[in-house]
Amino acid sequence: MIISYEDGLAALNLEKPPRVPRTEYSAHQHWQLVEAVTGRSVDQNSDEELKKGASREFVQEWNYDFMWSTLVGRDYMEEGRTTDMGHATYAAGGTDKRKPQKSPFGDLEEIYELDFFREYGGISISDMAGEFERHYRSNREAWPDCLNCSGVYITMFSGWIEAFGWENLLKALGKEPRRFGQLAKRWEEWIGQFFAAFAQSEVPLMMVHDDICWSSGPITDPGWYREYVFPAYERLWEPVHEAGKKILFTSDGDYTEFIDDLAQAGVDGFVMEPFTDMEYVAEKYGETHVFMGNVDTRVLLSGTRKEISKEVKRCMRIGKEHPGFFMAVGNHIPPNTPVENALYYDRVYRELAER
Repeated sequence: MIISYEDGLAALNLEKPPRVPRTEYSAHQHWQLVEAVTGRSVDQNSDEELKKGASREFVQEWNYDFMWSTLVGRDYMEEGRTTDMGHATYAAGGTDKRKPQKSPFGDLEEIYELDFFREYGGISISDMAGEFERHYRSNREAWPDCLNCSGVYITMFSGWIEAFGWENLLKALGKEPRRFGQLAKRWEEWIGQFFAAFAQSEVPLMMVHDDICWSSGPITDPGWYREYVFPAYERLWEPVHEAGKKILFTSDGDYTEFIDDLAQAGVDGFVMEPFTDMEYVAEKYGETHVFMGNVDTRVLLSGTRKEISKEVKRCMRIGKEHPGFFMAVGNHIPPNTPVENALYYDRVYRELAER
């Protein structure tokens, strides 16, 4: 059995592998870094098969133990209206840049009264279970050395962002939070189909993504979350847990305030950016939960070697002695990260990884 898979599975099961496992989220598509590590001549314009092969080799060289992945996203909302807010440049060459489009929702009343089943349609639970299984198999074939998963990207807030865009979401939630709470309940019914399907699938690990906060914390009254969001999570996750599966939760921003709420709702692990207080997670849940993070990508982007080393050591100090800790840069190593800084980060990680 492949060691990286063994270590990832041990950490997932809180069995404390002999080295701190790791994951990264898009370093294997930082083509200059991939070329430096693998020796392959590859960039964003290369043949897709060449890029896939180079990415796989990079993942093996960097010894990823886990590969982050979800299946259910914006594509599953294509039957109805969604808001294209555009996309800033991230990928090499700016290939992902996209201008924002006008919202398809004319006023807030259209949002408050939205029927999600009518807008986006229903699904066959059994067929969707099969889709999760095919996605999981595809991930295992692509990343055979890694612990793999499938999951849902648009759980609640992230679904509303895709539907309404940030501006309309904030207006609707701020103007009539109770009415938006009723909308949240209708969304829960619609998105619940996918959780029911996952529970019926053979996939053992679910990634639940939901951007519930931004870098300064919650976007609205925490009491609103506790009335409408976390009880919904608990209901959505119940069939998944009853089927014997584990759930990892990912959010951008600083969701420190909600760590306890998420644990109470039943999450098995936390994936976090540097904004979230990993030390709090480790102190309270380090022996009972998985947690991944949270090297600050900004330090790799513009820091000195001394600063990079300090940042990796900070994360190791917090996580190394806990059984379910995975090292990761939160939330990405983007293509404009200097190659030498990324390589130095990897070197420091390797020097400290053995327990």
